Amino acid sequence: MSLRYALLAGTVSALALSAGVAVAQDANAPATEVDEVVVTGIRASLRQSIDTKRAADGIVDVVTAEDVGKFPSANVAEAITIIPGVTVDRAFGQGEKVSILGTDPALNRTLLNGQTVASADWFLLDQPGRTFNYALLAPQIVGKVEVFKTPEARIDEGSIGGTVDVSTRRPLDLAERTISGAVTWLYNDRSEEGDAQLSAMAGWRNADRTIGVLFSAQRAVDQLRRDGLESYGTIPASYYAGGNAENPGGNSIANGNCTGACAAALQANPNARGLNAFGTSYFEQERERNSYTAAVQWRPLPQLDLNFDWLRVDASYDNTAQAMFAFQGNTWNSLGALTDVQIDGGVITKASFKNALSVWDVQYREAAVTTDSYRLDGKWTGDNWDLSGEFGYTKAEGGTQRQLFGEFLNWADYTVDFTGAPGTPGVLTYKNGNVLNNASAFSFDGGWGAGDPSVGPTGYNPGWGGNIVSKPTMDEETYFQADLGFDREGFFNRFQFGYKYRAHETDQKMSGVTVQVYGNPDNASLFDPQVAPGTYLRGFNVNDQMKGRVHLNGAKLADYISSGGYLRPWQPKPTPTVFGNAEFTAQNWNIQEDVNALYAQADFENERVRGNVGLRYVRTESESGGFTCVNQTATGCGTTAADWKWSVSSKEYDDFLPSLNLAINAAEDVIVRVAAARVISRPNYADMSNYFWLSDQILTGGGGNPDLDPYKSTNLNLAAEWYFARNAILSGEIFYKKIDNYILQITKPEQHFNQAQNAVTTYQISRPINAGSADLKGATFAYQQNYAYGLGLLANYTYVDGSADNGQDLPFNSKHQVNISPFFESGPFSARVTYTWRSKYFTGVDRGDNMYVRAYTGLDATAGYAFNERVSLTVSGQNLLDSEYYAYANSVNLPRGIYRSGRKLLATLSVAF
Repeated sequence: MSLRYALLAGTVSALALSAGVAVAQDANAPATEVDEVVVTGIRASLRQSIDTKRAADGIVDVVTAEDVGKFPSANVAEAITIIPGVTVDRAFGQGEKVSILGTDPALNRTLLNGQTVASADWFLLDQPGRTFNYALLAPQIVGKVEVFKTPEARIDEGSIGGTVDVSTRRPLDLAERTISGAVTWLYNDRSEEGDAQLSAMAGWRNADRTIGVLFSAQRAVDQLRRDGLESYGTIPASYYAGGNAENPGGNSIANGNCTGACAAALQANPNARGLNAFGTSYFEQERERNSYTAAVQWRPLPQLDLNFDWLRVDASYDNTAQAMFAFQGNTWNSLGALTDVQIDGGVITKASFKNALSVWDVQYREAAVTTDSYRLDGKWTGDNWDLSGEFGYTKAEGGTQRQLFGEFLNWADYTVDFTGAPGTPGVLTYKNGNVLNNASAFSFDGGWGAGDPSVGPTGYNPGWGGNIVSKPTMDEETYFQADLGFDREGFFNRFQFGYKYRAHETDQKMSGVTVQVYGNPDNASLFDPQVAPGTYLRGFNVNDQMKGRVHLNGAKLADYISSGGYLRPWQPKPTPTVFGNAEFTAQNWNIQEDVNALYAQADFENERVRGNVGLRYVRTESESGGFTCVNQTATGCGTTAADWKWSVSSKEYDDFLPSLNLAINAAEDVIVRVAAARVISRPNYADMSNYFWLSDQILTGGGGNPDLDPYKSTNLNLAAEWYFARNAILSGEIFYKKIDNYILQITKPEQHFNQAQNAVTTYQISRPINAGSADLKGATFAYQQNYAYGLGLLANYTYVDGSADNGQDLPFNSKHQVNISPFFESGPFSARVTYTWRSKYFTGVDRGDNMYVRAYTGLDATAGYAFNERVSLTVSGQNLLDSEYYAYANSVNLPRGIYRSGRKLLATLSVAF
């Protein structure tokens, strides 16, 4: 028996876990009859991972179901961060988007049992893309997770960094009757809320292993509170000296407020950047996720295997976001109010204002995500040949179903200070009394004019009090695949051929209406204001004014807005519409994409060398639809359906994608791997669309580009693995990716109608373009070993250097990443600590600024005790450092969002029969 098949056979045996812990069958492998083997524990899971990695033809890393259970994981993304080169972004406290080897999450693919699984996001500001929302996948459904860092012709194209394949559990891998369940109590020390989490699984198979069924259900609830500091864009110092041509009245020098040293600093540093706004964020969310899986396996004949899989996820993400901030860059209310300024290194690090604008935004959002996935596959195994086919459908719906947004205003004297950043990111201080704890000091903007708003709108201009917005999204795919394989004797021992068709559709809809307030004196005190809890802004070096701010009852404000509590007797209740606002209309778009693929792959092996070589041909046809204005007037586009036309842009392209994976047995315990491939990744759906948005107050905006070409990359990998002891490995890999057609956000001036100013103005607009080529090169090093006395260690380091040919950083690429995970396991007791660190990384362009996240450190721990083979108790801690997520624009002195979401403590009681 060859080395590869010996290892695979051993791995299959090891993966037949009892007590409901099992891994997925390889749908492409012949049915293998094995005796039931009980393998549990940290050491067993790491051995399974090593064996699978060693047997693979390409560069593959694996996390097993047992390993997932030994991490305090909220979702699958958290569990795979221990893999070298895998990082996650934690903007909301847990991993939702995965990056592999320094690539943008959109340049990686996530598959479920080898096939696409539809995904959707809940956050209003997210645009549908090709990233997968890992918050949707409960760790309990996982059989194993494979991360393919080198492609094969048989695996779906679309990934430059790597492909994550999540396999669910299979009924024929379990005992004849399996019932297991767990109850977890989760407590968050920032929200100070606790909730029960439930999971259950039941499976049955007959003694002959010819038919089996499996069902699982999980429920997770998380009361999240994210505290933070936020800002919204930057402006140049010249704006305070009349440099904003769209607002000649906003001149602090001409108004006599900024004189002497203040005026000299502005005149000497006109291009220095300062924050447009800065203040505190109070975000609350109840996350509820219900997941269900079902699987049926049937072998009516020894040669025939039939499988059906179903996944359903119902998740709600209702949230209230309350930002209370100084609006020091506001065009009409603050640019002329500057009284003092400090500029260091091209950054406005401190500024004081007289009677300038402050804003309290309260956004109550109802958000939900549902995912359905169905897959049917069958395989006939003949003498030295096999034929298989798969058919599936997956659909996800998400987004914000309804946002009710209320805005309150205040004018006061204040100072914003960023001189202590990043340790002290920013401090907001009010000089004439603390307004942050006084809800009655913030009122709706009642508008202005000579008329009487109590009688009618004649002669009176309304104020902007917020909006009512709906922004649902949809993502679905239907696919069919057929594969034919031939096994033979000799160096080339297997040939595979296949065809796959995928029909994908993604769309976004947006409608809304502005809350127009006519002279309404209502203020924020109507909505049950409460002082923030004592734990608010714990860990932030800020003043008592910021810590003691108030927050409102978001649901009560939402009822007020939806019922029209702000309306005058003569004012009709507004109805949300697609065409009432050009920005809403432009956010409606649809992408349809058909992909046809053919592949041929040959596997080869002798005593020294094994691997595969293949070619995949792919034809992509896409249509991008959206609204374009057909009735442009002096005041902008019209506001009826007749003023807009649905237009569609088409694009077609063909790609030939060769790949080679070579594993050389350099010595008895040493494997050297060489891989080369041509790969593609298609543009994000939102980037392919013609969506568009504007910020009238600070003259920035962004949009899509239907003419984008796909990323194309030449990937080269060289790796060496030394299995120097039992259950031990020391490995290293170097890689290089030459990426053409790299898509980057480029900011340029464009002229558009400004609704706030009722005139055409110049905006700085960011759009995606094929900016040229980019290079990614780096190395990973990994070490794993079991020691005496139950001790062991898993550690790895990744270095990635990447940039576009225009010098711009590449999104989500951390140059350095470290994972260290010591563990102990002796008898019924086990414990594990996981430390992760990644250096700063670029996330994209927003409002004309280059956005970065500072280095992030995470620490998790878990410990478990098995009372017997059926009952165990596990306690875990997530985010034990209450780590800070620090996003900034261009410089750390210009913070964009600094957040802490609290520590999570979990206690889990598991029972299996």
